[in-house]
Amino acid sequence: MTSSQDTKSRLIEAASELFYTNGFETTNIEKILQRSGISRPTLYVHFPSKDSLLVAALEHLHHERAISLDRWVHSTAEEPVEQILAVFDWLADWHATQGWRGCAFVNAAAELVHTSHPAREVVRIHKRWLRDYLAQLAADAGLYQPNRLGAQLMLLIDGANARVLVEGDLSAAQDARKVATVLIQHNTIAGDS
Repeated sequence: MTSSQDTKSRLIEAASELFYTNGFETTNIEKILQRSGISRPTLYVHFPSKDSLLVAALEHLHHERAISLDRWVHSTAEEPVEQILAVFDWLADWHATQGWRGCAFVNAAAELVHTSHPAREVVRIHKRWLRDYLAQLAADAGLYQPNRLGAQLMLLIDGANARVLVEGDLSAAQDARKVATVLIQHNTIAGDS
């Protein structure tokens, strides 16, 4: 990694952590500079604005979460239906270790009132990716209407994230897993009809 890449990575890591912990609006550039140890002029070489840094931070989180989830799913479950349920196990583990503020993507969207903000597109990309990932797992399992099931499972994930954020309920993902089991059973039966 070059010095420039290392600097950029340090900025993104610091911004990701602070935006998630404190929110986008309340995190000022000074806090990011302090956390990263990077100077203001160097920051602006890499990111012309705080908004562009938020976009990069969310893109980084999307990439990290996609890799983490896929590794978890494929290392903990072999059967396609079990892989779907493993998503909820991953979510429970993430809530317990790092995700105490719920979904960084939903949190960012809630703070960004303008739907045309470039970070909103990253949020949409992440949410579409996760919904499509769930739909693909459902298709691999041979379940009825996998796209619809993927969307329903996505609602469970978003609901679990909201419960963690609002109530601090770290059992939310396991509750969502139980509901996912019922949806999967229903989609197995519906496909057989």
